[in-house]
Amino acid sequence: MTPPIPEPADTAEQEFRPVDEQIALVLDSAVRPRPVRVAISEAQGLLCAEEVVAEHALPGFDQAAVDGYAVRSVDVRPVEDEPVQLPVVGEIPAGSRQPRRLQPGQAVRVATGAPLPTLADAVVPTSYTDGHPAKVTVHRSVPSAGYVRRTGEDVQIGDVAVRQGDTIGAAQVGLLAAVGRSKVLVYPRPRVSIVSVGDELVDIDRTPSVGQVYDVNSYALAAAARDAGAEVSRVGIVPGEPKRLREVVEGRLLMSEVVVVAGGAGGTAGDEVYAALSDLGRIDMTRVAMHPGSAQGFGRLGPDSVPTFLLPANPMSALVVFEVLIRPLIRAARGTRNPHRRVVSARLLSPLASTKGRRGFLRGQLLRDESTGEYLVQPLGTSGAHLLASLAEANCLVNVDEDLVELPAGEQVRVTFLAQRV
Repeated sequence: MTPPIPEPADTAEQEFRPVDEQIALVLDSAVRPRPVRVAISEAQGLLCAEEVVAEHALPGFDQAAVDGYAVRSVDVRPVEDEPVQLPVVGEIPAGSRQPRRLQPGQAVRVATGAPLPTLADAVVPTSYTDGHPAKVTVHRSVPSAGYVRRTGEDVQIGDVAVRQGDTIGAAQVGLLAAVGRSKVLVYPRPRVSIVSVGDELVDIDRTPSVGQVYDVNSYALAAAARDAGAEVSRVGIVPGEPKRLREVVEGRLLMSEVVVVAGGAGGTAGDEVYAALSDLGRIDMTRVAMHPGSAQGFGRLGPDSVPTFLLPANPMSALVVFEVLIRPLIRAARGTRNPHRRVVSARLLSPLASTKGRRGFLRGQLLRDESTGEYLVQPLGTSGAHLLASLAEANCLVNVDEDLVELPAGEQVRVTFLAQRV
């Protein structure tokens, strides 16, 4: 049962909500989109929504694993004492559909992947013979089933080829094709709409006038949402005029699993956004005990109770809030078993300062000592919430507990991976 979102309170008087409590509240709102059936060429990167049971064996027939000669293994056993000569009575290329029958004491030349003739139970590789096309001399014996791909050796009829909840990658697409599946039931990517609010914003194809700035948030947050596995609609800039903003957000609620409004939290502009959207559902504007990004809003708006976020205007804070709260929600909505990034312990290479009473999510460059395997982290920039360039250099976030203000070099800290490998 979804816990009720608390009524908004005066942020000047309320206490900060713990980060873990806010994460739990957000994750509880995750709704997985209904499964859809798609062509396997469109399924890559999605989670399988069914148990795919093989209706065909793989391989579907006994076939040659190498170029060589199909034989009865008993006819080449004397090779241990002296070479054996066998008449070559035909040739079977890969893809042949003409049945052949092998008689005792005979050989048939076969290509890799070719079906074996009846009675043949082994293939002698060409390198074990003199390669003669009419009467082959075999220098080495092979056991029964040697160099043969048996029917159902990889997958048998009734086996589960791809399991529900598996991420469909290149290997899974190949396996689906191999067992004859052209379509598969998958969980689609959650649809995420990104809106930027602010009369001071201009798009990047225009030149800002005095007092104007480029719309960074809609581009950066759209990229972050795609990286998390969402299908993204970058709505772009919406003026702060309440009626227009409400119309845009209301429309996005009908076609999204998550809506993100950048520039919708903090200061007078945040109050105006809250007022414009509050009649679409309850919005919780409780400040969260994190730095940067404590000023934020979260609610479930519209008739379908769509998770909706109001983020700070500055891109650095907006991206950190996205990383801590929205990315896990998208991953959970996709059905990912663990929606969180990997966290490791690392040793600080230089001192670090944070804000007392709030959990710090500070930029860092994570390294690894090749000789010891120890993780090391170099803090980047200062703790300023507006510094976007240092986030572009960062491959991790350094997590600093709420009760810590300064950490000396050499201290062990928890870091969250932003990059896949270090």
